[in-house]
Amino acid sequence: MSIKIHDSWKTVLQNEFEKEYFEKLISFVKEEYQSHTCFPSGNQIFAAFDICHFEDVKVVIIGQDPYHGKGQANGLCFSVSDGISFPPSLINIFKEIQTDLGQNIPTSGNLERWAKQGVLLLNATLTVRESQAGSHQNRGWETFTDAVIKKISDEKEQVVFLLWGGFAKKKGVKIDREKHYVLETGHPSPLSANRKLWFGNKHFSKTNDYLRSIGKPVIEW
Repeated sequence: MSIKIHDSWKTVLQNEFEKEYFEKLISFVKEEYQSHTCFPSGNQIFAAFDICHFEDVKVVIIGQDPYHGKGQANGLCFSVSDGISFPPSLINIFKEIQTDLGQNIPTSGNLERWAKQGVLLLNATLTVRESQAGSHQNRGWETFTDAVIKKISDEKEQVVFLLWGGFAKKKGVKIDREKHYVLETGHPSPLSANRKLWFGNKHFSKTNDYLRSIGKPVIEW
């Protein structure tokens, strides 16, 4: 399996790629993709890193697992490919953007447009077996994505981290909050949103207000 990832990340993560756990992880993933239907497609596993280059990272959104339904996952957390129906969490994200910024809900759920503006859409686990949520957890992906978060925290400044839900908040322990802007709220899933833990968080306008305050271009959400 060739790792399709932008050169800027190869330099930053080279030591991680050479560690024993990562070699075991890639062997596991190759075996899973050969013997089962897994998502996203092999060439999209590292899409978040291929589209959003290290030097361009302004915002990090942390998800958990890729979508495990056919044709949904495209390597960017919460994102689906063009023409795919919006999953419930994505609907709630778009509803919050609509309320927060007064924008219409988009026709496409493909968040590549965010990634190209410097939003790293990082799932904690980058692969999953079809119809089996969490099936590739505890195999090494979490160690890798913890290292990614720490690298960003250590080597960059004034990055916005959006931590949605308990899982993302736990991943956020790697972040130096003296250097970076961290926003936390409930998960956009219906369970959390219906308990009023998601709507009204205004993370999208707050992110842009912060970027504006440090002289960086805002995100076109």
